[in-house]
Amino acid sequence: MELLSVNLGRAKAVAYTDNPEGVTGIDKRPVDRPVRVSAPGPKGIGGSGLAGDAVCKLQHHGGDDQAVYAMAREDLDEWERELGRTLADGAFGENLTTRGLDVSGALIGERWRIGPEVVLEITSGRIPCRTFQGHLDEKGWVKRFTQRGAPGAYLRVIAPGEIRAGDAVEVVHRPGHDVTVALAFRAATTERALLPRLLAAGEALHPELLTAAREYRDAYGS
Repeated sequence: MELLSVNLGRAKAVAYTDNPEGVTGIDKRPVDRPVRVSAPGPKGIGGSGLAGDAVCKLQHHGGDDQAVYAMAREDLDEWERELGRTLADGAFGENLTTRGLDVSGALIGERWRIGPEVVLEITSGRIPCRTFQGHLDEKGWVKRFTQRGAPGAYLRVIAPGEIRAGDAVEVVHRPGHDVTVALAFRAATTERALLPRLLAAGEALHPELLTAAREYRDAYGS
């Protein structure tokens, strides 16, 4: 299991973003140098957990519980075959492109050590938006991505440090529940009745999703 690339984006003005300011950092490119990773601060205030990476719409992106976004190279390869086009590392706006990890099959609360210092913890899956669709320039992309159900994972920073392409990735903690990133994504998007199942992940779950799961349980039962 390895970190294939570390991808950073700069704020860029585009016509397709749903950001009122008209800029996005979704166009992320691999960098061939060490990158500092640390907790960026609360959502709405903090941006990316990677130094030098732009997050432009803070009310929906960035912050401690979405500090890092990871995508499996294997999933990008599947999309390449389906779309008939090349998808470079970082093409989905991910900070980390991995190899040898089932990212969407990982557990909420699972922890990864990347290189000698950094430890990250999985919180949720990535929800697609209009900016993502515009960036890829694929008609109906939000629906297609959602139907596939392999969204990649958001992670929070447990131990800061530096990472770079080629670092080994080690799973250092795997929780005892069965709540995967893919399950959490389905509950958040197409199968809301699954929300109470997410409570097994406890406080490791993204706070917004944890609140939604509790509210659903209280309204409809488990």
